[in-house]
Amino acid sequence: MLVALTKLGVSEVTRHLYMQIDRLKKQILKLGAMVEESVQASIDSVRRRDVNLARQVTERDQRIDEMEIEIEEECLHTLALHHPVAQDLRYVVAVLKMNNDLERIGDLAVGLAERVVSLISGGTEDMPFDLDGMSERVQAMLKHTLDALVNIDADLARSVLENDDLVDEMHRNMYLEVEHRIREGYDHVEHLLHCMAISRGLERIADHATNIAEDVLYMAEGDIVRHARRSRNGGE
Repeated sequence: MLVALTKLGVSEVTRHLYMQIDRLKKQILKLGAMVEESVQASIDSVRRRDVNLARQVTERDQRIDEMEIEIEEECLHTLALHHPVAQDLRYVVAVLKMNNDLERIGDLAVGLAERVVSLISGGTEDMPFDLDGMSERVQAMLKHTLDALVNIDADLARSVLENDDLVDEMHRNMYLEVEHRIREGYDHVEHLLHCMAISRGLERIADHATNIAEDVLYMAEGDIVRHARRSRNGGE
């Protein structure tokens, strides 16, 4: 390795590293766009109770899984071959972590879409929570997270962290409403359970978007905010 570096020269090695980092950036942003599209489609399939749209989300997930593996391999290749340090190392490590969070968001989108058939079987029963309000906030968080990633925007990343608390509150309120309906003798308990799963899925998407925003802060400033924030929130 040392001989190879000597032949290339330091500036040439640096150029190759930056080319590789630029490649990683393009890959992670492409994955982010695919995941954002899946989340949108999964939410629309739930709103419309559209089985065909839900099926498209499931079919798209295979490509998301393949891209996640490709990006992981590229990150490991970069670490092994180029030995980045300081800000470059932070970037590669952050991409490696974001990659996993994006793949998990894709899985959660599939989970939402898979509830559509069950919702249809429940007839015209309403949602025990504000699906539109919660889903719009979650989608906005994901969009702002990806925008923060594109621009390495620490302020925009922090705004995502603040919105996560609001999504958590909406999810807790949904549980309280479900509990109230069950105590009142609501007949369609199975429908309520599916709604709880949808709310939980949206809340988990928000959590993963928050993880990515925290990694953007790590890339931008070198600070690990995750554990400090969870301590303030009571260990959530």
